[in-house]
Amino acid sequence: MSHAQPTTSAPADLVLTGGPVHTVDPARSRATSVAVRGGRIAAVGHDEVRELIGPRTEVVDLAGKLLLPGFQDAHVHPQGAGLELGLCHLGDTTDPDEYVRRIRTYADEHPDAEWITGGGWSMEAFPGGTPTAALLDAIVPDRPVFLPNRDHHGAWVNSRALERAGIDARTPDPADGRIERDADGNPTGMLQEGAAHLVGGLVPDPTPDEQLAALLRAQAVLHAHGVTAWQDAIVGAYTNMTDPAPAYRAALDRGLLTARVVGALWWDRERGAEQIPELVARREELTRDRFRATTVKVMQDGIAENHTAAMLDPYLTGCGCVSDNSGISFVAPADLRKYVTELDAAGFQVHFHALGDRAVREALDAVQAARETNGWRDTRHHLAHLQVVHPADVPRFRALGATANLQMLWAAHEPQMDELTLPFLGAERGARQYPFGDLLRAGATLAAGSDWPVSSPDPLQALHVAVNRVSPEAPEGTPAFLPGQRLDLGTAVAAYTAGSAYANHLDDISGSITVGKAADLVVLDRDPFAGPPEEIGATRVLETFVAGRRVHASPDA
Repeated sequence: MSHAQPTTSAPADLVLTGGPVHTVDPARSRATSVAVRGGRIAAVGHDEVRELIGPRTEVVDLAGKLLLPGFQDAHVHPQGAGLELGLCHLGDTTDPDEYVRRIRTYADEHPDAEWITGGGWSMEAFPGGTPTAALLDAIVPDRPVFLPNRDHHGAWVNSRALERAGIDARTPDPADGRIERDADGNPTGMLQEGAAHLVGGLVPDPTPDEQLAALLRAQAVLHAHGVTAWQDAIVGAYTNMTDPAPAYRAALDRGLLTARVVGALWWDRERGAEQIPELVARREELTRDRFRATTVKVMQDGIAENHTAAMLDPYLTGCGCVSDNSGISFVAPADLRKYVTELDAAGFQVHFHALGDRAVREALDAVQAARETNGWRDTRHHLAHLQVVHPADVPRFRALGATANLQMLWAAHEPQMDELTLPFLGAERGARQYPFGDLLRAGATLAAGSDWPVSSPDPLQALHVAVNRVSPEAPEGTPAFLPGQRLDLGTAVAAYTAGSAYANHLDDISGSITVGKAADLVVLDRDPFAGPPEEIGATRVLETFVAGRRVHASPDA
């Protein structure tokens, strides 16, 4: 008996057969064959599905390899990632000498570039996470340099860039950021959070053609990792990130957007509720075909590594003493409750950046205010990052219908965690990080995203960490990071497929392999459920389909 009978007996356009099919339906059932017709799933089952193979049907022999619904990334920055890959790209290494080599090479190869920009460097590569302008001045003394770190919550600049922006010892810190300084108050070359915009706002925008090329470059990378849909976490201009909306429009106009995309419109934290009518107009202007601008992104705090994540209690100092800094709430909590209530009433989903426990609480309080004022609406607000969550707030996700948007890859021991975070959080708060298991046990809806280019866009690497709480690249013997917060593989896969589809309001057409849904599918090179958990991260994507159309095939597919 088939899991679901064919919609008609007409031959299928595509049949994938001969391997395990993990459907991610409510029962997480298994099948061995799937038929696709007209871009949708026509049948799910076993040998009887092969009866739909006709003379023109393409047949994919899974040969024991796993078929999954396409992954959906609920928090990603594709155009920014694509631009970084084409500029002075500092990702994939933590070696300061390699940074110097890449910056020098890029500057030499681009003698006519007015600015040297790109980024992706890791804070762990430098003492305290703060490199200096002097190091850049020795490489590029004559042109401004602006290099955001991999988190995009700070930027490394040279003296020429500081001069161009008029930043000196007399320049005050902006309300939403910090200029790192030496003992005499002089800028050292590291700009945190909103301070980065003092220089980033001067960097010329890439041309429309460069923006489109960057988006398409990123789309190809995401498809290669099995991602068929995503939520773009910032649609608007932010620090050095160029508004991706024109590139999405151009891709739609030319029929080049193959993914399904939800755009999270940027909430300008220097303005108030007067921007809501503009956001409503932008939603109408941008939403068409496979792109929907139905979400608003509110960045409520920063990151723990530079002590701008909003905490209920102060950070510790290097000596373990209590400091006078508890991080930054970018939007005043009372205002946040008001704005989110109005956005909810306007039918917007709100996508919160909430990393510290105070920011998480402030975001949940805002969702609660919206529920109490507007009643329950199908707006599906979600909170991303969730590095530190107070135990009292864990059950509120279920109670308020707020989705927990997990960046699974971050829940592991690495230098940025062990050297720049744990010593400044303290033992009790450090043990509350990335509480995936607690959220699951409390009944929260889980979604997942990568935050690429902050970290790898590969869902399989993230799934590895969710299950093992150890990075696939960690040295042998690295301990699991808070192993009581592990997820089982089935739950983690569901978060990266059905859960993110729910967050994206795409669950009516995707997120599981069920009859009638779009044939958004990914073929893996093995069944990770059948192997040991420590080998999940070795799994690779062979083929990716959107609406039954192959959008990626690896050379060994």
